[in-house]
Amino acid sequence: MISYKEKLNNIKTVILDVDGVLTDGNLILLPTGEMVRSMNTRDGYAMQLAIKKGIRIAVITGGKDQAVVDRLKYLGLTDIYVGAHDKVDAFQDLVFSYGLDPDEIAYMGDDYPDLAVMGLVGLSTCPNDACMDVRKAAEYISPENGGKGCVRDLLEQILKVQGLWYNEDAKYIPSV
Repeated sequence: MISYKEKLNNIKTVILDVDGVLTDGNLILLPTGEMVRSMNTRDGYAMQLAIKKGIRIAVITGGKDQAVVDRLKYLGLTDIYVGAHDKVDAFQDLVFSYGLDPDEIAYMGDDYPDLAVMGLVGLSTCPNDACMDVRKAAEYISPENGGKGCVRDLLEQILKVQGLWYNEDAKYIPSV
């Protein structure tokens, strides 16, 4: 069996869930009814760098928060599937739209709605605090929790293995 480290070299697309992966899964409920999430800037830096280096980053989420969509677009993501109650449908649309090879895709999820897609990709991953069944299904479990750097961990490993991590053209982009 091929180790996850060996698979990193072939990853060309990374698909992420939002709540529990890009966020810590907590919501702050304001008196206005608005729900507020927080995202890790190191995850953001790694996402924009990965895109700059040719790695496709996509998001498939059941949520519909426009602030999340705006943040992801700011980072350079163009493939953002919101309100995806059947994540396999969104996954298949992405694969078909670009003619992607599922073996060249890594997916990071944290809960039951992510399990089906995790079984369809070349590398299934999750944050350290994912639910137990997702942890059992993942080939790689980040030492970092959701919203606390797990995305940075995965992307940094992919970029390092592919010789793309940090060099003269990986300059800091402010306000990531």
